[in-house]
Order: sequence, then C-alpha cells, then structure tokens
Amino acid sequence: MQLFHRSWQRAWQGAGCTMPGDVLAAELLARYREPQRRYHTLQHLRECLAHLEQVLGQVPDPVAVELAMWFHDAVYALAGPGAASNEQRSSVSNELRSAQWAQQALLAGGAPPALARQVHELIMATRHDALPATPGQCWLVDIDLSILGAVPARFDEYERQVRDEYAFVPEELFRRKRAEVLAGFVARARIYSTPFFHDRLEAPARANLGRSIAALGAGADT
Repeated sequence: MQLFHRSWQRAWQGAGCTMPGDVLAAELLARYREPQRRYHTLQHLRECLAHLEQVLGQVPDPVAVELAMWFHDAVYALAGPGAASNEQRSSVSNELRSAQWAQQALLAGGAPPALARQVHELIMATRHDALPATPGQCWLVDIDLSILGAVPARFDEYERQVRDEYAFVPEELFRRKRAEVLAGFVARARIYSTPFFHDRLEAPARANLGRSIAALGAGADT
C-alpha cells in the first residue's frame, strides 16, 4: 500500500489543488477490488504505478499521467452474456465514464480546467482503438500495455485473467475475438511508442502475442 499512498499524494500535490479526503482514494481502490474483475484489479494498478515511478523524470506531463493512471480503469462494468458481441462498445463506455469521473473529481478539488480536460483525454487514449497522439498519451498507453511484454509466466496469467473476466462469452467466440485483438497489436509498426518501453518490451511483447495467438488458434481447432 505504500506505493498507492506515495503515488496518490504525489499526484494531487502536483496538481496544485485541494487534496481530496481518504474517501475518494478508498473508493477508487474498492473499485479495483470489484468481484467481476480478474485482470483490471489492484494488481494491474500496482504494476502500472510501479512502471510509472521508473520513468516519471522522462514524462513531460507526469502529474496528468499519474492522475489518469489512477482513474483509467476506475469504471469496469462488463455487459454480460446478452452483449458478448459488443465488447468494444462496453470498453469505450467504461473509459468514458472513468474519464468523466476523473474530470469531475479534479474540478471539485480546484484543479485547473485544462488539467482536468487533459486527464480526461489521456484516459480516453487507453481505449487502444487508435495510436496515442500526444507524448503524455504515449507514456500512459505504453504503461497500460506493459503487460504484453511481461515475462511469459505473468503474461500467461494475464491471458487467463482476461478469459476469466469474459467467462460469459462462449469459448469459440472468445478465441476468435481475442485473437483479433492481439493480432491488431502485432500488426502495428510499433507496439510501444516511447523509446524506453520499445527498447525493453517490444521484442518480448511480440513473442508473447505470437505464442498466445497460436494457442488460441490451436484451441479453436480441437
């Protein structure tokens, strides 16, 4: 919990606005503990914040990026069995609601409107439906995608966690849709936009993705 406390204090103090009470931090941490989550949990938030601490000195907008990191998966509601084909739309809705929550919380604390808007835009970049457009987005998205370049054991755990989150999706449909998502990352000229993460994680990520796509295809044939 020391990482969470340190990061929370640093981000709000850097924003130059009223430090929110413990209620907001507790509510956010409780969201990441929700029972429907398997990957988008405190483990994910902790891993992201740890990566961010490594590179804070290189990030041009560290306060905005750190605040966005806290809120980027604050809302994570899955659509359920009746909307399995609408996975992407559900994800967009989650990120929009997370971004709106962050913007409202910052404005309530007296943050400059420009900062609140920036945090909103950063969170929306984690939809991963387009390449990041600003330096801050590049850092945030790279950190959010750092799991793709994790050691094989952690990446395999991540894949199981994602499957568990979508346990309501039939196996054949899940395999097809998941393979499409992963292939989309492989098709990019660069998975990671920043030199820091590209140099360290690009090759492991491509190896992990290739292995997972092959396994998804093999499973579909059995």
